[in-house]
Amino acid sequence: MRAPFHSIYSHGFVRVAVCIPSVRVADPAYNVEHTLGMARRASEEHAAVALFPELGISAYTCEDLFQQDALLEAVLEGIGRLVAESAELAPVLLVGAPLRFRGRLFNCAVVIHRGKILGVVPKSYLPTYREFYEHRWFTPARDAAWDHVTVAGERVPFGADVVFEAENFPGFVLHAEICEDVWTPIPPSSFAALAGATVIANLSASNITVGKAEYRRDLCAGQSGRCICAYLYSAAGPGESTTDLAWDGHALIYEQNDLLAESPRFADEEHMIVADVDLERLLQERSRMNTFQDAAGDHMQRVQAIRRIPFHFAVPEGDIPLRRAVGRFPYVPDDPAVRDARCYEAYNIQVHGLMKRLAATGIKKIVIGVSGGLDSTQALIVAARTMDRLGLPRENILGYTMPGFATSSGTRGNAWDLMRGLGITAAEIDIRPSCLQMLKDIGHPFANGEPVYDVTFENVQAGERTSHLFRLANLHDALVLGTGDLSELALGWATYGVGDHMSHYNVNASVPKTMIQYLIRWVIHSGQFPAETGAVLQKILDTEISPELVPGGEGEAAQPAQSTQEKIGPYELQDFTLFYVTRFGYRPSKVAFLAHHAWGDRARGGWPELLPEERRNQYDLATIKRWMEVFLWRFFKISQFKRSAVPNGPKVGSGGSLSPRGDWRAPSDSEATVWLEELRTGVP
Repeated sequence: MRAPFHSIYSHGFVRVAVCIPSVRVADPAYNVEHTLGMARRASEEHAAVALFPELGISAYTCEDLFQQDALLEAVLEGIGRLVAESAELAPVLLVGAPLRFRGRLFNCAVVIHRGKILGVVPKSYLPTYREFYEHRWFTPARDAAWDHVTVAGERVPFGADVVFEAENFPGFVLHAEICEDVWTPIPPSSFAALAGATVIANLSASNITVGKAEYRRDLCAGQSGRCICAYLYSAAGPGESTTDLAWDGHALIYEQNDLLAESPRFADEEHMIVADVDLERLLQERSRMNTFQDAAGDHMQRVQAIRRIPFHFAVPEGDIPLRRAVGRFPYVPDDPAVRDARCYEAYNIQVHGLMKRLAATGIKKIVIGVSGGLDSTQALIVAARTMDRLGLPRENILGYTMPGFATSSGTRGNAWDLMRGLGITAAEIDIRPSCLQMLKDIGHPFANGEPVYDVTFENVQAGERTSHLFRLANLHDALVLGTGDLSELALGWATYGVGDHMSHYNVNASVPKTMIQYLIRWVIHSGQFPAETGAVLQKILDTEISPELVPGGEGEAAQPAQSTQEKIGPYELQDFTLFYVTRFGYRPSKVAFLAHHAWGDRARGGWPELLPEERRNQYDLATIKRWMEVFLWRFFKISQFKRSAVPNGPKVGSGGSLSPRGDWRAPSDSEATVWLEELRTGVP
């Protein structure tokens, strides 16, 4: 039976725990008691995996005591107790123990679940340099001449060539390696990942020296990134011998290079960290990155030799909320520390794209329509920076505001103030006479005085503006700069062909609306332009997003009469859906689950520093579902033909591009049925 909607286990997540218990050197009974205590805590947290440190049942620092029969027998007794007590516990336990088979001692990870030992994994690489002397006591995995052993009365798989696969939970495939294994050029987990392991657990002891913690982070982050996996790391903590070494109890959880959780170091007490790992993200990434599969092919013999040990995972029941940071704005960083770097990169990608296009064509002028809205503002800022970089005067930017039947005085004024502030060549063309002529030519009722504001009425205005821009470009030997953004492309919110859909080059093509808002805020905050221009930019940010194509009443309105977001939904929600649908291919119910976690409570989680308090919204699940249905219909059913014929423009963010030459290739006549049905049946 599937877990309920509000459980992470319904959406491809598993909760993992890394436990650092208190230990006593050479006291297995004490160590087992504390291991069990933390295993119970992990079970109460509904964890699927609980990882413990290397040789934790005996302690790592036993040295020649590892050769004492009494200690090894006590370890076996302790493992027997762990196995028996695990019958009522949720997680798969990975505990470290010295185990002797056929006269050889191995440094092992014992994998236990629900009263059974699933397998035993010996350490592959034994450090015997500087402070380490493991070859003195232990045998490496490669020197074992058997693939099964008997532990606690059970005959179980043995070797570093095993992964543990949950038959009833797709994507939950676990592998264990031990400490030094990940410090080698080709860790055993690399082959396990190529064979399908998604969760790699490293039982480590790892004494601490100055600077070592940062290197651990780099190792775990890098291995999780290269192997497209979750990487769990434990280091021995309170109680290990300090005769010659010190221990910091460092615990880490990474997912594909992202740090999900990290423990305090040098803690006085035992401790545990918990994080929710997105298995579906990992599977999606592996299926997309063909080079991952190519690497598996290059090492086919080694990969095929990996043994798959099946087990039944008892999925925790009930509502289990997500314990993971999910940014409200996936295209925008919450952390102010990365803000400047991201904005610098985004602007320079756009500027360099436009610089190359101008250089390649030999064109030195730009024509742009300036509406006083967000998108044309961002494109105009990029154009100004481009001229500066090329050593050309900003007067080479020919900006035109083109009022139509619904242009408000506010946006028209903002357009003029912005053009003057940036020092470009500014002009105004009233498109109403040419629009009236076209409406008359085609027999539209508005030409006869009837207040008919249909799609034809709207698109005549959008088309006239674009037609003027292209002919102005011909006249002045210039390039038409597009302004439409990624969010509008996703929703099909553009007039096709001779309309805002078309240009010679579009610097905003892969920049979503929420990121454009953020970039403009950053320009203001960082003082990129004089204060007067910054004030204009702030007024543009504060103006309702609108196509300004349908009049709201008699005379010229001060503010837009139409609201785009009332028609197609809040851009902050639609951009959230866009990211997870196109970047990861998630099913709608999972996107809704994530959106509700991110947006359900404005007090939970972080916000981008520059977003005003009054713009910090929240949405209930019903609202999220309603607007996601709009997104799915527009994105999958009615808008692809526009994306199949978009102008050139640079890819800016990792969220992708919808260009048919870039990240997204799709048929123009597909159906939206499967996405809509999944949303309707999968979201309460």
